[in-house]
Amino acid sequence: MTSPDLSPTRFRLARLRNVAPIVLGLGLFLMGLWALHHLLATIDVAQVIARMKATPPLILLTAIGATGLGYLALVGYDYWALTYLGKRLPLCTVALGGFLGYAFGNTVGISVISGGAVRYRIYSAAGLNAFDVAALSSYVAVAMGMGLTLVGLGALALHPGALAGVIALPVGTIRIGAIVIAASVLGGAFWLSVSGRVLRVRGLEIAMPAPRILAGQLIVALFDSTMAATALWVLMPVGTPPFATFLAIYAAATMVGVLSHVPGGVGIFETVVIAALPASVPLGEAAAGLLAFRIIYFLLPFALAFVIVSINEARLAGGFVTRLLGDVPEPMRPVLGALSGIVPRLSAMAVAGLGFWLILVALMPALHANESDPDLTGAILSEGGAMVSALTGVLLLVLSHGLARRVRGAYLLALAGLGLGVVAVLFNDRDYESALVLGGAMVLLAPFRGAFHRRAALTEGVFSPIWVAMVLAMLATAVSFFFLAHDATPYSNGLWTDFTSRSATPRALRAGLLGSAVLLSFLLYLALRPVRGREAQTSEAPDETIAQIVAAASDPQAWLALTGDKTLMLSPERDAFIMYARRRGYRVALGDPVGPAPAAAALAWQFHERARLDGLKPVFYEVSGRHLPLWIEMGYALHKIGEEAVIDLQTFSLSGSKFKTMRAEYNRAQREGLSLELLAPPHADAVLDALEPISDAWLATQRGVEKGFSIGQFSRGYLNRCEIALIRREGKIVAFANLLGTPEAARVGVDLMRYHPGEGEGLMQFLFLSLIEALQARGTGELSLGLAPLAGLSDRPSAHMTSRFGNLIFRHGAAFYNFEGLRRFKNKFRPDWQARYVALPPGVSPYLALAEVAMLISGGARNLIAKD
Repeated sequence: MTSPDLSPTRFRLARLRNVAPIVLGLGLFLMGLWALHHLLATIDVAQVIARMKATPPLILLTAIGATGLGYLALVGYDYWALTYLGKRLPLCTVALGGFLGYAFGNTVGISVISGGAVRYRIYSAAGLNAFDVAALSSYVAVAMGMGLTLVGLGALALHPGALAGVIALPVGTIRIGAIVIAASVLGGAFWLSVSGRVLRVRGLEIAMPAPRILAGQLIVALFDSTMAATALWVLMPVGTPPFATFLAIYAAATMVGVLSHVPGGVGIFETVVIAALPASVPLGEAAAGLLAFRIIYFLLPFALAFVIVSINEARLAGGFVTRLLGDVPEPMRPVLGALSGIVPRLSAMAVAGLGFWLILVALMPALHANESDPDLTGAILSEGGAMVSALTGVLLLVLSHGLARRVRGAYLLALAGLGLGVVAVLFNDRDYESALVLGGAMVLLAPFRGAFHRRAALTEGVFSPIWVAMVLAMLATAVSFFFLAHDATPYSNGLWTDFTSRSATPRALRAGLLGSAVLLSFLLYLALRPVRGREAQTSEAPDETIAQIVAAASDPQAWLALTGDKTLMLSPERDAFIMYARRRGYRVALGDPVGPAPAAAALAWQFHERARLDGLKPVFYEVSGRHLPLWIEMGYALHKIGEEAVIDLQTFSLSGSKFKTMRAEYNRAQREGLSLELLAPPHADAVLDALEPISDAWLATQRGVEKGFSIGQFSRGYLNRCEIALIRREGKIVAFANLLGTPEAARVGVDLMRYHPGEGEGLMQFLFLSLIEALQARGTGELSLGLAPLAGLSDRPSAHMTSRFGNLIFRHGAAFYNFEGLRRFKNKFRPDWQARYVALPPGVSPYLALAEVAMLISGGARNLIAKD
């Protein structure tokens, strides 16, 4: 079942496609950073910080108030989106989901902790499904984009000279263009809304909500943009254009930042704002205003949201905080409990940010300089504080990746690193503000202890493109900031040996060199360490540990681990496993991880990381919706591949008119001598000897090829672990099926279903009906009839291309497989159709992945065209 690996050229091209978006984002960030550095080359960083700290309290309170009102308006997007979708949720749930989604998404801007991922955690716990949340997130993105565009165009129409420093066009042309575009967008939107028509552009469907909802969302967009622009405008220095003009500058800068895909638009937003300001505005004061805006509008809501999640975790855990604040209200418990899923990624981003701040503190100790007379003790403490700050910052950057992967050791070391950072910044010129922030972070991280349960190497999976891009971006920012801060100090070799307590630049040089050396040494170690040897393609017969886990599993699919054609990855505690096989450059896991939820989640991460380390693409094929939060947390995309037919045995009955024909056929088959017999394993050789000719005869009608991976094969070792259902005609075995599950299982599945071709039609229907009757008699809850491939896929023009292509094959692909006929046969039993998906990491093509999975199941391209 294995094939050669991808050729080196194809492998490199595949890797390049995965890395290209990350490299592009990093390149745009570096370009924005270079432009910003060029614009601010004449400023004094120390004076910028001093000006920011000297901002009058009334102005700070005004900016904070505008920020609060702006985030209140942002929640309005979620309200109108839910109204458009016809979903009603408690207002407190909408407020929580909206605020946390924007507070984290605006600041971080990465998919792993984006607004959509946070909303899914909260809204799914409140009753929405994944498709509802996806629709809500898409609606919000479109509404915000359209609203911001209209606000910017409207402001530009009133004051076309606002972007004269950015757009090299006559003022009249800019005004006319803004009016025409704004009128077209607004008029077209309301025309579609009132008429109810759908605009189709290259296969995309564009529809507008009802006029009331459209008007509501536009009012929210206007208020949101106005408040955000106000928060920045009041912080800007004298000489800044009037507010109406400045609104156009803000809208343009925000749109450019969003389009750049740089997290938070950092560097890009500031560059556009400064470039659009009149030359008379002092650059240093403008930079101080932008820095204060970043802290108030982005970091302050992020910190508040972090506090909310931390207090929520502490209340759920019980203890002092629960006694102080009270227990979580029962109606809100599922919603607040869902927040636990974002804790690892949230902690990782917070710790990475604090590590970066410690590096900056080490590079710019002059920002917190002590004016007391220099002495030897002060010099030693300042030197040591700068060095330890740099090293601790690097340590926290490295540990952030382990936190994202729920590694317990990373959590404990991060707490220790934050404590060490407190001591370092106090030594480093008594930086009490930084010490307070680091100490507060330690307190807020304390309730998250239970979220970090994995025992794994801290360096496992660290050397990934996105992590390297983040580190390089932070290093580039630190270097740029260093040169801005110390540009006035001319370089000389004597700087390296200057150890006086007021020598800020020499300390920054030495601390920067030490931190860079440690970080680069770590990256070099990761790049040069030996690659793990690849494991065998197939495993030996499963041991009793696997058999025990399978017997306790709730999903009958777990029994396919006993077929012997897949490799099994066990958890360290040997209480969970993943079954998988290798095909070319893919490592394909079958079904959900099997075992307790925490162990299964940790194992999924381990599977992903080991596949990446081995240069393979991880794929989870035929997963259910049980672990949707896990796939979202891992950044995987889900593509529907079909539906599983599950019969509720507690309610199924042949009585009634809808089963009249089937009931008559079942009774006639019984009169003709057909009967069911269930045999418990292990089985006598005589039984298996009788079944083998039936299997061979059935295979001969299917081109004589056994399939594998996602279905079993006729193997005595495998069948001797399963219960077998026999269909006899007057005592002679004419058909059989093996059951997946123990007699005590709540759900039982059916795998191999084979019959002698000469025994006529209706055998499989009789097998299912008699099996349903027998399982009902012994108290089984559900019977799975297996997957109907490509069933239930949407053919709407707005659906994903994979769904439309799959639907086309479902309806017209009879030459390959009778997909439609299989679903029609299973649907006769009125089952509950439950979706199954393939889960893929970013950058993996679903078409190529599913093609390789099909080869894996069939055993090769030659065996694909067969009608099981």
